[in-house]
Amino acid sequence: METYFDIHMTPDQLRAVSSIGLAHVGDAVFELLVRSYLCAEGKATGKGMHRATVAIVCAESQAQRAEKILPLLTEEETGVFRRGRNANVHSVPSHASRAQYAEATALEALLGWLYLSGRKERVSELFGVMMEGEN
Repeated sequence: METYFDIHMTPDQLRAVSSIGLAHVGDAVFELLVRSYLCAEGKATGKGMHRATVAIVCAESQAQRAEKILPLLTEEETGVFRRGRNANVHSVPSHASRAQYAEATALEALLGWLYLSGRKERVSELFGVMMEGEN
């Protein structure tokens, strides 16, 4: 039986997942990390928790956070990020530019790829950099 909380897909299996599929998983990974961060840091409670989460997981914020980690990515991670940025998305939220949405999708694809490959430590490392300076 597969353990989905501790999944480890092979490189061949990962290549078979579309960029949108990686971003789909990465979106959930990022939101779980943000919610965990907010709880652990005591940053928000109740309604404030939802607002704080939304403010961090929105495309504009994700695009800014992606810029913080780009210099730290390996060549392979940069390739996955680029693949995610080039994904063919059909709709862009009205509050984000197409470029911001592409960056957010790229970040989510990278996080999904790292998670599915079992590299949780790397996800945590990059997330820590993304959250540096958060008040």
